[in-house]
Amino acid sequence: MFFISPPFGNYLNFKETIPIKGSYTLDAREGLFLQVIKTLRYSFDYGGWINKIGLRNPGIDYAIKNYKKGDHIVSIAILNKNEIPELIKKIPDNMDIELNVSCPNAEKKMCTEGLNKFINPKRDWCIIKLSPSCNTELIDNYYKEGFRQFHCSNTIPIKEGGLSGKSITPYSHFLIKYIKKNYIDAEIIGGGGITKIEDINKYKYIGANHISASTVFFCPYLSTKLYYDYLKIVKNN
Repeated sequence: MFFISPPFGNYLNFKETIPIKGSYTLDAREGLFLQVIKTLRYSFDYGGWINKIGLRNPGIDYAIKNYKKGDHIVSIAILNKNEIPELIKKIPDNMDIELNVSCPNAEKKMCTEGLNKFINPKRDWCIIKLSPSCNTELIDNYYKEGFRQFHCSNTIPIKEGGLSGKSITPYSHFLIKYIKKNYIDAEIIGGGGITKIEDINKYKYIGANHISASTVFFCPYLSTKLYYDYLKIVKNN
């Protein structure tokens, strides 16, 4: 499956893809447009896109109101462990979710404990989105708690915010190889720096079951070619 990660998952929905929308927090965090204008840019020094949007979003109530089962996955970021009971109460049991535990450009670290309360058999997707710098012990803990779907991986934390693009690739490859080697029943979404079909093939070769893309959609030519090359693979399988 081809996942379209945020921010483009909020706006794009194509055949044979699953958009991931968000990330949403318990309460609304205003200032999205201003932060995009102020912080989103391409860095030639880093060779990728940088942002410091900091989880600006309209809040989980908005996400729930606009959710349609099978249409997309809702990304959730939890800023405080005390928010978990309220989120559990609000979010429908069958809502497909991705738990963003690794946003590098918020003012505080995401909650990484007590998340197994979101796991239930009514969800088709209950994904953990890992940080590129995630240590393997944390992955082991998530697995022991019951998680079987892992997204490798989020943006790289740098002093200017979060870095997207090709720089993520080696981190994601490492995480995928570790999960695949140690947890054969895990379902892995591989992403970071995917711009052409060869990148997809590499992710699949090292063990990813699915792929995700985002920053490639900044370039209409590359993203269109990638998407139609992907459809050719789907058609031939």
